Amino acid sequence: MIKANIYMGKRKETDRILGKGLVVRNTGSNYIVRMEDTGECIPCRVKGNFRIKGIRTTNPIAVGDIVSVSKAADDADYITSVEPRRNYIIRRASNLSKESHILAANLDLAILVVSLREPSTPTTFIDRFLATAEAYNIPAMLVLNKSDIWDEDDRDLAEGMTYLYDSIGYEVITVSARTGAGIDELKDKLKDKVSLLAGNSGVGKSSLINALVPGADLKTGKVSDIHHQGMHTTTFSEMVSLPGGGELIDVPGIRGFGTIDFKPEEVSHYFPEIFKFSEGCRYSDCKHTGEPGCAVVPAVADHLIAESRYASYLSILDEIENPEKYRKPY
Repeated sequence: MIKANIYMGKRKETDRILGKGLVVRNTGSNYIVRMEDTGECIPCRVKGNFRIKGIRTTNPIAVGDIVSVSKAADDADYITSVEPRRNYIIRRASNLSKESHILAANLDLAILVVSLREPSTPTTFIDRFLATAEAYNIPAMLVLNKSDIWDEDDRDLAEGMTYLYDSIGYEVITVSARTGAGIDELKDKLKDKVSLLAGNSGVGKSSLINALVPGADLKTGKVSDIHHQGMHTTTFSEMVSLPGGGELIDVPGIRGFGTIDFKPEEVSHYFPEIFKFSEGCRYSDCKHTGEPGCAVVPAVADHLIAESRYASYLSILDEIENPEKYRKPY
């Protein structure tokens, strides 16, 4: 199982310690930290020599991190260290085969917002997100948005997706940010939790947050008529406090979800239904790609494991063996 590492920075003797705080915004060049003792939100920088131990990442600090802050001689506030993370969720950085991007840290729940049209969320994207949440011990759920624009075929598809993922053990909620359908149910799931809200560009995350947090007034965008993909409206990661208690971390829309640090023999562990059937395999190191005595492939043939899930499993194995194929977003 993948574990969170401990991350440390260095502090000069001339720095004055301000205390600990929670990272609530990451703009890429600086951070906003909500101080533990005063509740004040202050802008902070990170010095160039700040590094993460044991992992290459495009962002050494993520929203949700607990950090120590010091004031330097230049009167600027700097993050000097990061508390050990209880978990985090990570993906392969776009166009970089060996670097990762941490979406958020110290989560109680990871939510993937899915749309069936305008744009359509690929099942491979869904399964990669869920597998990553499994790998980092984060409970996950799916939110099917834009139910107000569904036709009969969409409703049938939504019913099938709900049945599939619910049977695996993932909760699925159907909502419409536009009409408010399902929003109260979603609020109940978020209450008193620190939750990540992720999804493809254009699935309606900003609209959902505006429905969940009156007055948030996050910018929303339209879907491209040419590519049928969403256009980024969220440009940085930010934590939003929920009126009923809890925190929601909004991150920029993701075009692809590349996995990282997965070992081939562990991938099946992150697909609960595949892992269940793998217990019947003849060999403990079976990769479930046609080995003698494999119990998974027959289960796929008998429709006991969804073909879409098995295809997603194989795509992750392929990415591990052929990373060059996955440099570009999916």
